Amino acid sequence: MDDLEHELRARVAGEVRFDALTRVLYSTDASIYQIAPMGVVIPNHVDDVRATVEVAARHGIPLLPRGAGTSLAGQAVGQAVHIDMSRRLTQVLEINAEERWARVQPGVVLDALNAVLRPYGLMFAPDPATANRCVIGGMIGNNACGARSLVYGKTVDHVLEVRAHLADGTEVTFGPLDADGLATKLRAPGREGQIYRAVKALVEAHADEIRARYPRIMRRVGGYNLDAFIGERPWNLAKLIVGSEGTLAVVTEAKLNLVPRPKYTLLDIFHFDDLFAALEAVPAILALADPALSAIELLDRTVLRLAMGNLETARRAGFIQGDPAAVLIVEFSGAAEADLAARAEALEARLRWPCARLRDPAAQANVWAVRQAGLGLLLGMKGDRKPVSFVEDTAVAPEHLPDYIRAFDAIVREHGTTAAYYGHASVGCLHIRPVLDLKRPEDVARMRAISQAVSDLVLSFGGAMSGEHGDGLARSCYNEKLFGPILYRAFRQLKAAFDPQGLLNPGKKVDAPPLEAHLRTQAPPLELHGPAPAVERAGPGATHFRFTAEGGFVRAIELCNGNGACLKLGSGSMCPSYMATREEAHTTRGRANALRAAISGVLPPGALTSQQMYQVLDLCLACKACKAECPSNVDMAKLKAEFLAAYHATHGTPLRDRAFAHIARLNRIGSAFAPLSNWVVRSRLARWALHRFLGVEARRPLPPFARPTFSARYRVRRRTEDGERKVVLYDDTFMRYNVPEVGEAAVAVLEAAGYEVLVVEHPCCGRPMISKGLLDEARRVAAANVAALAPYAERGIPIVGCEPSCVLSFRDEYPDLLDGPEVQALAERSYLLEEFIPQEHLAGRLKLAFAEHGQQALLHTHCHEKALIGSAPARAALVLAGYTVDEVDAGCCGMAGAFGFEAEHYHLSLAIGADRLFPAVEAASGEAVIVAPGISCRQQIAHATGRRALSIAEALLQAGAQRAVELAEE
Repeated sequence: MDDLEHELRARVAGEVRFDALTRVLYSTDASIYQIAPMGVVIPNHVDDVRATVEVAARHGIPLLPRGAGTSLAGQAVGQAVHIDMSRRLTQVLEINAEERWARVQPGVVLDALNAVLRPYGLMFAPDPATANRCVIGGMIGNNACGARSLVYGKTVDHVLEVRAHLADGTEVTFGPLDADGLATKLRAPGREGQIYRAVKALVEAHADEIRARYPRIMRRVGGYNLDAFIGERPWNLAKLIVGSEGTLAVVTEAKLNLVPRPKYTLLDIFHFDDLFAALEAVPAILALADPALSAIELLDRTVLRLAMGNLETARRAGFIQGDPAAVLIVEFSGAAEADLAARAEALEARLRWPCARLRDPAAQANVWAVRQAGLGLLLGMKGDRKPVSFVEDTAVAPEHLPDYIRAFDAIVREHGTTAAYYGHASVGCLHIRPVLDLKRPEDVARMRAISQAVSDLVLSFGGAMSGEHGDGLARSCYNEKLFGPILYRAFRQLKAAFDPQGLLNPGKKVDAPPLEAHLRTQAPPLELHGPAPAVERAGPGATHFRFTAEGGFVRAIELCNGNGACLKLGSGSMCPSYMATREEAHTTRGRANALRAAISGVLPPGALTSQQMYQVLDLCLACKACKAECPSNVDMAKLKAEFLAAYHATHGTPLRDRAFAHIARLNRIGSAFAPLSNWVVRSRLARWALHRFLGVEARRPLPPFARPTFSARYRVRRRTEDGERKVVLYDDTFMRYNVPEVGEAAVAVLEAAGYEVLVVEHPCCGRPMISKGLLDEARRVAAANVAALAPYAERGIPIVGCEPSCVLSFRDEYPDLLDGPEVQALAERSYLLEEFIPQEHLAGRLKLAFAEHGQQALLHTHCHEKALIGSAPARAALVLAGYTVDEVDAGCCGMAGAFGFEAEHYHLSLAIGADRLFPAVEAASGEAVIVAPGISCRQQIAHATGRRALSIAEALLQAGAQRAVELAEE
């Protein structure tokens, strides 16, 4: 192994990693399996791929080309050297819009490709639910499909040509051949000629068997695509590479067919009170043979209810009416909007089920977001019993779907469990996952029995075990049963022709281990160039957070199922450090995998509080985007805080962490000596000292201290005495000592709205302590805040604040740190100002009006706010104030409290903001008001762009908040 690693380092310009942590990070995908790789190569260019293949061949070492690692059947795990194509082989090399094709590298993300193609009115058609993170190489390996395969088919239908390396390093190009071209290839010397001759011989010898044994349905991706060579079609060995799961060649480039992007789409959402009524409606819809029909998707009650209970999808699930047993999402697409409406109207009249028709693209996007989250929603179910992917991808002819699902459901119930049903009803491919606990041997046996029974059922219906998710480790073991011994022998001969030594992704397609081998729940300790010491498979002892909703610390980690939603780029907020680094370790999935390996014994003792684990979690900005945008709601911010508490207990708490955790104390001192303190901290000597002794970035300006403090100003200002209702204004640390003008604006707005504003004594909210892992101290200040504020909340007096991370800690962390009805009372009666104002307006209690101005506002919502309550309240408050609001399509600003002040994080902090936020601010009109509820966001915007951003309170006050009665009198 050392010789292999040494030679790879000598030949490869990219990265070569054989360390334990990297092997853990690449040991899983989105499946139920876990196998530690021998090492990982991250190539810089195609020459690195060639070198890796040649070195591995010389050493007789297996190789596994890997994309985004979103495989659901275990295709992307194996005891091999993994080649990570997703990091740097990401170029769109050529676009020919006239001939409608593009040439790309395998690491290009599907959504990114389609974004580049949008100006041409074109797209790459296959549309798997993972489009925002899956890469073209993975789609080729898996023969990916999607919701609209009724129209566009599978990836194999759109790959024109591939360049690849065979297992010995030979570079080949496979593309369409006419008769003369094929004849030339058949006469060619060397490996390529041997392959062409072998494939032709296999197809000619088994043509009748291929016709008889391959399922006659639209969705079949299992086995090898020998059926692509039956009939009069042009010969193209690229069709064999597609769907081969990296077992035949390592793809480095692909020429893709492109299709016109539909001009208009329309959705009909049919609601059913019975699952089978929905299934029986599918053949009726298909019987219309409507050329504008592009998709029919099914969601059952289980998925719909999970969507309503998820932070992110609940905001998008307004299309769900009541509590249906199932819905069918029917899409029409075409060039004329009126024509689509007429087609939808005709279908609605025919089916006569309750229906919601959606024309608005934003509303349609919400529907598809819920549909695409289906897998993560299911796998995020709390507890050890979870829907398991192993028979989740079967496909039959759509007309047989009702009978097939009845029989499938009977199998599931006979084995004492249940399942959820959703997926591509239009092509008979539903994703059905029986609920099992694979930590229990009896449920592993139950999985095996269900799988056997379902494979018998699939054969009886002439269907396929895999309609789009592939064979991998979950289904390769059934290929001999499904295709018969003759074709299975042909598969093995085909594999040998391409890969005589069996080095490319072994154990997939042929010669596979049993279904239950290599389960993630039974992963052995990692061998670190020798056996690892025996360790107990146990989590930590008592934790500071109770992890009540998750069922404990271990289950909070295990919520991550590897679906890879955190690998997305260019949309949402999760995961900001990954968006900047493209490093697997800096995804929520990577961090969860590292923590899981530490607590389960895969990594050696002490791993949980090791320096290496600290490095894995260090770049987590605790933005909480994963708590919302991860379909399984993994809360990595809370897990990081718990980790830091354990790490500090082992290694001690650094002075800088203590300083930032107690920022309220430091700000109080700074405020007391302002403005002298401001001169001091701005001086070159102070900046040097802060950098030298605390690691505070000298280029980052510190927020100035204010004197007098907000509370002092509040005591001396004249307050109205005629307040009809009371509200407590929570003056956070920064409002009190740094930006009292925010508090003054909030008071002015609330008083203008008819409230008597109370300000009470209380400590810091504890958020800085939580972020730095000082959880014992955070619990103490949380208890003090509850003691100070809960009596008001219990009397029905709202607690209103301006700083999102402070106020939302009352709802999010406090109930998991503390117990008691007073904690719940505070959580239920605490609001951000931007929540409170629109809420009171809708209730008719708001005595507030604004001057007419129509000014443009560019809104950047704080990450915690976006995750826990969404951007809608802030937008509503600004609209109420008369602003025309554009929301920045950006994730985290990169500041993240103390993170952006820390010298080692400064450049990354700016890189995160530069992804989308800074360009949007810089492009905004000089007349536009920049609004950012969080003080960290405002500091980052000012530092990076020179633009001043207002808090919500300041924006409302600037809009001319007044008592409505006063306006009426005028």
